[in-house]
Amino acid sequence: MGLNRRGFFKLIGLAGATLALGDNAEASRAGASKIEYYGILHDAARCKGCRGCEFDCAEAHGLPEPEKKAPPVRKTDELRNTVINTFKTAKGEVSIKRQCMHCNEPACVAACLTKAMHKTVMGPVTWDGNKCMGCRYCMVSCPWDMPKFEYHSANPKIQKCDMCFGRLKTGEPPACAFNCPNDALLYGKRRDLIREAHRRIYEKPGLYYDHVYGEHEAGGTGWLYVSPVPFEQLGMNTALQQASYPALTKGFLYSVPTIFVLVPALLFGIQQATHKDQSNGEEEDE
Repeated sequence: MGLNRRGFFKLIGLAGATLALGDNAEASRAGASKIEYYGILHDAARCKGCRGCEFDCAEAHGLPEPEKKAPPVRKTDELRNTVINTFKTAKGEVSIKRQCMHCNEPACVAACLTKAMHKTVMGPVTWDGNKCMGCRYCMVSCPWDMPKFEYHSANPKIQKCDMCFGRLKTGEPPACAFNCPNDALLYGKRRDLIREAHRRIYEKPGLYYDHVYGEHEAGGTGWLYVSPVPFEQLGMNTALQQASYPALTKGFLYSVPTIFVLVPALLFGIQQATHKDQSNGEEEDE
């Protein structure tokens, strides 16, 4: 089914917007440091591995209740936005929470051609199904392998932690941080959380490993961690660069041939116009 006249001009507009991506991405990076993001500090020294946050997260997002008995180490998937993993370390068993890291400058947002992935002014990285074209570039680009695709669904979504953005908009904290019985999760302004993390390390150097994970990794993240052991013992990626990953694309965006920038936009425009024509046809049939 071909493009209609209106759809064609929308397509051209979308292509032009894609060509401007380099300027927009650069402006976004320039303004990121001026925004007061919120985040969550996870204290692995306080976490008892109760997994209550998993159950609270599932309830808050309408996901299936987690299995009561689970392997000690798991990955998030399309049914679990967060998991608690427990590792045997030099200081005994230590548990750590895993979920989307809500990067200050997210690679998934930079890779998303349709802006379905969005970094909100409060800090959470959210996904808009109305804008998603299903390319799954967000999955490929994430250095923590967090966005998950519902492959077995008739109406698939990208599933990941959104830091309970719906709750934040009504003034409520994320469900996991609100109910943690051991105060292992602290929600607040990111700079305050960093200050608190360093305070804990300074006051109890025998308890904590001297590093705040997420303060600088990949340009900084909304989720921050302190731990009694080095983070590689907890399965965390410690080989990440400190600069954000979108920063790596700066030169590419200005040097790439126009055709490679236009093609994704053209394909998406065709898909959108075709979908609209199909919808109009169905309405006429009715």
